[in-house]
Amino acid sequence: MGVSAAGGSPPPPSPPPQARRLRGPDELEIVAFERGHFTSYSACGIPYWVGGDVDDRNQLIARTPEEHRERAIDLRMRTEVVEIDVAGARVRSRDVDSGAEAWTPYDKLVIATGARPVRPDLPGVDAPGVHGVQTLDDGQALLDTLAATEGRRAVVVGAGYIGVEMAEALINRGYEVTVVNRAKEPMSTLDPDMGRLVHTAMEGMGITMVNDAEVSKILTGEDGRVRAVATQDAEYPADVVVLGIGVRPEATLAEAAGLPLGDHGGLLTDLAMRVRGHENIWAGGDCVEVLDLVSGRERHIALGTHANKHGQVIGSNVGGGYATFPGVVGTAVSKVCELEIARTGLREKDAHRVGLRFEAVTIESTSRAGYYPGAAPMTVKMLAELRTGRLLGVQIVGREGAGKRVDIGAVALTAGMTVDAMTALDLGYAPPFSPVWDPVLVAARKASAAVRARGA
Repeated sequence: MGVSAAGGSPPPPSPPPQARRLRGPDELEIVAFERGHFTSYSACGIPYWVGGDVDDRNQLIARTPEEHRERAIDLRMRTEVVEIDVAGARVRSRDVDSGAEAWTPYDKLVIATGARPVRPDLPGVDAPGVHGVQTLDDGQALLDTLAATEGRRAVVVGAGYIGVEMAEALINRGYEVTVVNRAKEPMSTLDPDMGRLVHTAMEGMGITMVNDAEVSKILTGEDGRVRAVATQDAEYPADVVVLGIGVRPEATLAEAAGLPLGDHGGLLTDLAMRVRGHENIWAGGDCVEVLDLVSGRERHIALGTHANKHGQVIGSNVGGGYATFPGVVGTAVSKVCELEIARTGLREKDAHRVGLRFEAVTIESTSRAGYYPGAAPMTVKMLAELRTGRLLGVQIVGREGAGKRVDIGAVALTAGMTVDAMTALDLGYAPPFSPVWDPVLVAARKASAAVRARGA
């Protein structure tokens, strides 16, 4: 039996090894295609490498091409799949360097083409000094530019996860950083009132925030290099520009092959990560849409945690075992300098979109007992469904010790808990770690009271 894995960015990490463990080397011939120079690496770690927190690029690599080949995987680097022939059960690949093409048949196909960064169609967007940051190659290109550039002015376009993380990386590199953001507040994955806290903190760190502004062009100098970013109202000088506008599923191949896509442009799969309507094709990672367990709708979330789980599930099923991926609750955590930012579940606009009636509460607390040295402020926002009291979402912004508290909300959402039931959770307590009432439980108490007051 043959398995072909069509990879992109990030590369397919888990399915081939997992399938090989289940079926054995003599039963399973595995061919994997990767168009880049690297395999099995942490794309999430790139901002920390650029910022100097991670010293060596190789620290981000989990498994090299040589290590894959030692496991009898026919890994073809610098080779991209350019066509999937579903009826003929084969893929057409092209050598990136030579242009040579070949057809490879498959019994089972795994699609792991990842996501592509949003690159707006703007004048000057392809000028030297303008960088997207999606792959290790992108990170190295940005570091090369930083090393060769005398100026110390950077503009980051976009203020989502990549935007704020790259703003921190450039601050750490000693740059003057301006963030130009189309939304009214940074971190649109939060509600605007929580995003405002991030805005205030970023400005306190010396980052210039320009919100509610859309880039109209990137200006270049006589040498052709970037010199400024322009909006309708102003120009912001730049020696380097980083695009942090977000990503979309890379499903071009799949769409051309007639495979089913969802409303967000990602491949649709069943619980076993098999592409719907296709017995021998699987897909996982940033190129798929997944079920949101809170809203009951499909959504696209590009996170390495999901991609790794998808890989394990696909590998098990391709290898003859059985595994499923039930869905997500939308948990994510990030930081900008000392500020920790976390969310799980639904925002207010998400809940409105799917027709849920809810109560939203916000509380202020501290990461430790107030009298214990190092206690830092923390803001927790919580959404609960009216009548049922079911937890719908948690957002947290604070200093050290704030971010990972979102995991309490993630577990409660997955379990379908009410905010009233959450108040009885037996969480760990000692003054160096938490107040007597953990901030998440304080928010749950307030949410429970608000639901009761509305007559639930």
